[in-house]
Amino acid sequence: MLEFREVSKRFEKRLDAIERFAGRLGAAVAGHTVHAVERVSFTVNEGEVVGLVGESGCGKSTLGRLACGLHEPTAGGVFYKVEPVNGKPVRAVQMIFQDPFSSLNPRMRVEDIVGEAPRVHGLVPAAEVPDYVAQLLRRVGLDPSYRRRYPHQFSGGQRARIGIARALAVKPDFLVCDEAVAALDVSIQAQVLNLFMDLRESLGLTYLFISHDLGVVSHLSNRVVVMYLGRVVESAPTAELFAKPNHPYTQALLAEVPRLDRKNRSFAPIKGEIPSPLAPPSGCHFHPRCPHAMPRCAQEAPALREVAPERLSACHIDV
Repeated sequence: MLEFREVSKRFEKRLDAIERFAGRLGAAVAGHTVHAVERVSFTVNEGEVVGLVGESGCGKSTLGRLACGLHEPTAGGVFYKVEPVNGKPVRAVQMIFQDPFSSLNPRMRVEDIVGEAPRVHGLVPAAEVPDYVAQLLRRVGLDPSYRRRYPHQFSGGQRARIGIARALAVKPDFLVCDEAVAALDVSIQAQVLNLFMDLRESLGLTYLFISHDLGVVSHLSNRVVVMYLGRVVESAPTAELFAKPNHPYTQALLAEVPRLDRKNRSFAPIKGEIPSPLAPPSGCHFHPRCPHAMPRCAQEAPALREVAPERLSACHIDV
């Protein structure tokens, strides 16, 4: 349904007038290039829930915006049902943003936030928009009588539901959920996750579910894609990945997931700091922090290869 084909995205900061002038005077100034996504390839099949995980700054949100056409790839291509997206938003692919507080216009009432897009796209006649908004609010578990309120009059969980209703308003087939429950209390997270599962069943939706919470991903996803510093390092069905991770980075992530059957165990984070995407390491990006690193890792970037049926990993070990 959705395919990323060798997709890369770089953000460049050019020198402004003052910096250029300072450079002429001999100051050491230079532009910056952020390597947000680098040669990412994977697919999402119809009806599937793919979890996209990794540390903050690894490029997950950028990849989600590329899927929706909000960003144009620097290289490679994004395809929805074979048709190229590449910076051209597709109505059938909608995004639920990370922050339910800043992603809603504080000057608009809920009925306008949810009802604007279907009216503009001609999906619903203007006279029927109020009833359509009421129907959507009921579907996501909100009282339709609240539709005349502003976003600041709702709790965080209610705002998250408004964001979901806004995404559903244009009748999409595919939802990109960017940390959609990260800002919510744990009890509210469970309610919203159950809502996602119900919507998937009733509307036949497909999800790309972006999260740093491995517990949430294991509960919701059929397949997991692991990113590190802009690259995909492993992809596998959820149960298999959690049972036996292949890549050292995935192993390190899962080793520190809190579990009730682990007692008297101290938390040990992954050694070292995540490198800057302004100057990513040569070879395998994970090699400065990897306990199994060898000279080849610093020189050659490992290709994403099949290590078992439906399992891909980018590591020089056992090659």
